[in-house]
Amino acid sequence: MKPKNMNQFDVAVIGSGPGGYVAAIRCAQLGMKTVVIEKEPTLGGTCLNVGCIPSKSLLDSSHHYETATKDFKTHGIDVSGKIEVNFAQMIARKREVVSTTVKGIDFLMDKNKITVLRGLGSFEDATHIKITGKDAQTIEVKHSIIATGSTPGSLPFINLDKERIITSTEALELSEIPKHLVVIGGGVIGLELGQVYRRLGAEVSVIEYADRISPVLDAALSKELMKVMKKQGVKFHLSHQVTAVERKGNTVTVTANDKKGAAQTFAGDYCLVAVGRKPYTNGLNAEAAGVTLNDRGQVVVNDQLQTTAQNIYAIGDVVRGAMLAHKAEEEGVLVAEYLAGQKPHIDYNLIPNVIYTWPEVAAVGKTEEELKGANIPHKAGQFPMRALGRSRASMDTDGFVKILTHAETDEILGVHMIGARAADLITEAVTAMEFRASAEDLARMSHAHPTYAEAVKEAALAATGNRALHV
Repeated sequence: MKPKNMNQFDVAVIGSGPGGYVAAIRCAQLGMKTVVIEKEPTLGGTCLNVGCIPSKSLLDSSHHYETATKDFKTHGIDVSGKIEVNFAQMIARKREVVSTTVKGIDFLMDKNKITVLRGLGSFEDATHIKITGKDAQTIEVKHSIIATGSTPGSLPFINLDKERIITSTEALELSEIPKHLVVIGGGVIGLELGQVYRRLGAEVSVIEYADRISPVLDAALSKELMKVMKKQGVKFHLSHQVTAVERKGNTVTVTANDKKGAAQTFAGDYCLVAVGRKPYTNGLNAEAAGVTLNDRGQVVVNDQLQTTAQNIYAIGDVVRGAMLAHKAEEEGVLVAEYLAGQKPHIDYNLIPNVIYTWPEVAAVGKTEEELKGANIPHKAGQFPMRALGRSRASMDTDGFVKILTHAETDEILGVHMIGARAADLITEAVTAMEFRASAEDLARMSHAHPTYAEAVKEAALAATGNRALHV
């Protein structure tokens, strides 16, 4: 028997990251009485507070500095005196960007009349959640959406002291620019933050276990990105297995075996551990609600993102699939609409992947390696950014656009690009593939001149039979 004053809701969303807050908004739009439970002081989850938003802020600030020191003179801009980094101001601006963004989520919660309860949400059973913390209470819910996200991963033998041996969270709040930043992991996080500190003057060494950086990308993208970042001064050590990380005073020494099995050592004043992220379910007490976790710590869900408890769903980093904020958002909307009796759908093949280095890297659909592995007949069309007038005008000539099509139907199967504004350009490819467009369709669309997007048209022309016009 429930207490007389127990709060009741149609939907409880545990976690307020992009997946959680978007799910809550859509539930509220569809007429459900909704509550968001958040254990941290601010809404927005990892993405807004210690992930996507602050890292892009530092990437942009460091990019401005690099442009000022390297390219202003060529552009005819003479800056008197020495250009210097005010790192404290750079971090302060980053904090302000985060604060403004988080306040925007607060506004959206109020606008949509969503209750926000501060504290750790734990299941007592499938329909009751106990909140411990500021808004301590137990609530009764018809449905729950687990959106608890992920946390930085590590290696078993590494002691993350969060001072010199750090994760991405600490790397966004350093009080000084490292002299030598050793990065373990050549994925998105390691490359983005490695580029930030390389621009600001740090020596950066990236140690990667695989034989190429960002191995989930099309191999052509991995090769091009490493070439560009090498040119920028980042050092790469591929096929290296880290075996030890030790700190003595302000020096961190990383030991790794190369592909021949020989031990190599790398000494720096900071070591960024960027070996991926893992699902976060601490304190959730999922078992009490009948929710099953797999051996990777992920919440097990079906195609509707329903857990093994019929009235509980899970989305985002805590379930299978790519750990991307926009993937979590799509899943949040799907669950909300499913609860409302609609029939939503997500095509996971068409969720783009982006690395926000400069040049940016973006991809959607199948890689050439995947097509070859599946014995799918295909064609490839590629066009270099350096052949664009807009690229030469902006001095952003690195990179290319690569389009993969079915050899028999000409349907676009994958688009892979590296270059200026690739993160924005990839949406054209997503749109085209959503409507199952052919390369011929893209090739016959008028693209404004001069733009970076012309590379997409030219790559499509190349894919239809070596018809690119400007190479």
